[in-house]
Amino acid sequence: MERLLWIALAGALGSGTRYLVGLWAGQRFGTGFPYGTLIVNVTGCLLIAFLMELALNLASFPPTLRLALTTGFLGGLTTYSSFAYETAELARQGARSAALTNFLVTTLACSVAVVVGLLLARLVTRA
Repeated sequence: MERLLWIALAGALGSGTRYLVGLWAGQRFGTGFPYGTLIVNVTGCLLIAFLMELALNLASFPPTLRLALTTGFLGGLTTYSSFAYETAELARQGARSAALTNFLVTTLACSVAVVVGLLLARLVTRA
């Protein structure tokens, strides 16, 4: 039950962070493209790869902390369902170029972020 509470608390913090990043991105870059969703998805991919690699390589990494950070915080932060909907909505509105750009940039950037997260964690655990 304690793990569930940590995961739920961290998930709420992740959701709140996602909301704030969305507001910031809309003010900073405009609302014509889902920049906030792109930012949290790429950041989330980097962080989940980094954290999971650390957790797998450091015996001292507490399992409850791993679950709170990955399932909780990052689960609340990342927004794949928003990404999919916003991409489809851009296409439905006739902004096919923006839809394709969002799909390609998000997919490629998140894949690269996972690789970078793994490499960073490996550097940290070897240091």
